[in-house]
Amino acid sequence: MKEKSILIVDDDQVILKSLEGVLKMEGYRVDTSGTGQEAIKKFQANFYNLALLDIKLPDMDGTELLSKIHQTEPKMMKIMVTGYPELNNAVQSLNLGADAYLMKPVNPKMLLKVVKEKLGEQEEVEKMSEEKVRNWIENRVMKLKTGEA
Repeated sequence: MKEKSILIVDDDQVILKSLEGVLKMEGYRVDTSGTGQEAIKKFQANFYNLALLDIKLPDMDGTELLSKIHQTEPKMMKIMVTGYPELNNAVQSLNLGADAYLMKPVNPKMLLKVVKEKLGEQEEVEKMSEEKVRNWIENRVMKLKTGEA
C-alpha cells in the first residue's frame, strides 16, 4: 500500500501538532495549515488522500473551506473536527461533502479508526473504478478483434 497523505487544517497549534504526531506515528505523510487560504494553496499544489478540517478558522468558516475542497476534489476524504457540538454544524458539514464529523478533544484511537475507515472506503472506490475501466478496455479490445466495433 502506498503512503497516504493527510492535510490537517486547524488554527490551534497545540491541536495541529498533536494530530500531526498521532498520524505520523501511524506512517501517514502529514501536512498542516493554520488558515483556510493557506489550505487552499496547499490543495492546489499537492495531492492529499484525506483532510481534517476545523470548523472555526481565523479567515473563513470551515464549512466554506469544506465546500471549496469538495467542489475540486470530491473523491478526497474530508473529516470535520470541531469543539462546537451543534447539530446544524454537523448536518451542514455532511451536506457539503464531509465524510465524518469528530468532536474535540479528539480521542487518538477514534481518530485513527475513522481515518483508516475512510481511507479504506476511498481505496475500495478506486479499485472499483479501476476494475470498471479494465473491463471496458477488455470489452473494447474483444469487439475490435471480432470486428464488432
